[in-house]
Amino acid sequence: MNLQKRIEILQALQQYLLNNDEEWQQVRLKSFSKNGWFTDEFTGLAVQNICNGFLQKEKLQQWAEHYHLDDNVGGKNIGIVMAGNIPLVGFHDFLSVFISGHKQTIKLSSKDDVLLKHMVKKMTGWEPAVGDYVCFAEMLKGSDAYIATGSNNSARYFEQYFSKYPHIIRRNRSSVAILDGSETPEELGALADDVNIYFGLGCRNVTKLFVPAAYDFVPLLKTFDKYKYFADHHKYKNNYDYQLSIALLNNIFYMTNGSVLMIENDAIFSAISQLNYSFYQDEKKLIAELSCNEDIQCICGHAGITFGQAQRPSLMDYADGADTMQFLLSL
Repeated sequence: MNLQKRIEILQALQQYLLNNDEEWQQVRLKSFSKNGWFTDEFTGLAVQNICNGFLQKEKLQQWAEHYHLDDNVGGKNIGIVMAGNIPLVGFHDFLSVFISGHKQTIKLSSKDDVLLKHMVKKMTGWEPAVGDYVCFAEMLKGSDAYIATGSNNSARYFEQYFSKYPHIIRRNRSSVAILDGSETPEELGALADDVNIYFGLGCRNVTKLFVPAAYDFVPLLKTFDKYKYFADHHKYKNNYDYQLSIALLNNIFYMTNGSVLMIENDAIFSAISQLNYSFYQDEKKLIAELSCNEDIQCICGHAGITFGQAQRPSLMDYADGADTMQFLLSL
């Protein structure tokens, strides 16, 4: 398949996803039955972001032109270990390898082993040659290079297993937001999305706020009411009740609207249903410090990524700042 053919197949995939026919709806339902965090709402949002941010023809062509892709690129087999924290979290890796012309062998997470597999099956039905470029396996062996995403603990094993080969290893990351107190109700609403979309399970979800002294939390908590329905989701509610119990037992000050706990805590990472916050004095100094923190994926705010855009990455937004396409072209 030449570059133009690969783009045409991706256009067919985009159209299939946008049509959302009964077959695709059943696949989404099956995914949710295997993983209760993959609600139809959030799977639909992930698909919408993929269609709008990744699969538009003009964006794919501009992406390919940026890296000077042509029909001669490719020839290697890339082993990909995908995470499963949010629906289709590994799609960008799949897309990068596919558009580059390399072959790929994918080890899916058991938490997200339905959606992408079905997409590839459809693509192979439209163009049988896709089957020569994409396959799935329980163990990765014999690849020329590897891309692996996981926890800090699993990353240590990945480093050991793949040390002899070119590789990209991704670890735990999370995102933060800096508030200055001048945010509009619309911006706070967008921040609520950055915090709560996918139940806060993604590395681009905001899990920590930095606020000025004497910050008024009441408008923010009221804005979070748009996600109060999370209390009806049993897995999320179990986490909320557990974290609330810990706060009560340890006499920790907290604020809540009934669905999210806000607790003053220096940690960047927070538990499901909890949002950490800290006070700051010097915003420029804070931004400089955060920019050097390897645990941070995104910094949202007036001086960073626009509120509401954290979970809407573009083709050029590479996880952990590692340029996947440049890596593939260097092989």
